[in-house]
Amino acid sequence: MDFEEQELILQVSRGDEHAFSKLFHRYHRHLGAFIYKMTGSYELTEEVIQDVFLKIWLNKEQLKTVSHFKSYLFTASKNHTINYLKQEVRKKIQQQQWEKETEMHATEEQLSYHHFLLDKAINLLPPQQQKVYMLSKHERLKYTEIASRMGISKETVKSYLKLATNTIISYVKKHSYLLLLALTRIKL
Repeated sequence: MDFEEQELILQVSRGDEHAFSKLFHRYHRHLGAFIYKMTGSYELTEEVIQDVFLKIWLNKEQLKTVSHFKSYLFTASKNHTINYLKQEVRKKIQQQQWEKETEMHATEEQLSYHHFLLDKAINLLPPQQQKVYMLSKHERLKYTEIASRMGISKETVKSYLKLATNTIISYVKKHSYLLLLALTRIKL
């Protein structure tokens, strides 16, 4: 450290703002280039430089013990940048976890609402169509088994099942806009 810099640092340690300004301007550009290589962000680089110099000013009395100011400054800047980047990574991970939980919650909401619509649509079917649908979809019976159990023809089972399925699909499509509204509310 040259004599002029030693004198400057001594003046800063005594609270001389003009000396602090000179010290800042002496290292600002080199420090900026150094930090930018780590961050790739001009905004972050400026923020780190300001934070480091603010810390130096707030702890100016300790400058008397610093024998190599440039090394001290660059080490402090590197450490501050690394800590900031680690903090940003933690924030990003927390954000991703929150988004994942929100998405999972939205998916559960979607599924729950879909089941609600499906149940409601089934309950609105005429009794015979409802019974055919339940035997086919829930008990997994074949057309001939349903026809035998209900005492109707296999063709009637096909017809009832087709009508029931079309009615359910139509009902769910018609009422799905509520699901979209609910999802929009969840994501906001």
